[in-house]
Amino acid sequence: MLLIVVASLLLGVLVGVLLLAPRDRKSGYAGKAHSYLTDNKESKTYREAEVSLHNKRTDCWIIIKNKVYDVTSYVEEHPGGDAILTHAGDDSTEGFFGPQHATRVFDMIEDFYIGDLEH
Repeated sequence: MLLIVVASLLLGVLVGVLLLAPRDRKSGYAGKAHSYLTDNKESKTYREAEVSLHNKRTDCWIIIKNKVYDVTSYVEEHPGGDAILTHAGDDSTEGFFGPQHATRVFDMIEDFYIGDLEH
């Protein structure tokens, strides 16, 4: 009987830890590069000229609907290969909303959000 009570308590603690543990929504994508921004909830504003400097595989920012995303850590994971680099440092809105993307990318992109495009 005591063994059942102890096992039940351990199972309850384990379930509680799993339910309360923070989750990494990137599920396999490199690091938590921008968790400081999502935790802080403050967004920065960037000029198009500044975004345009981040236009390579090792430093890749994109603009989608006037929001800026640093997708550098995702470039190598992108299922469409180098297509993500087509608009590196530029507006990727049209390509992002193309038929090739499953709906899950709309949630996933928020993990890479770093700020808004200055108007």
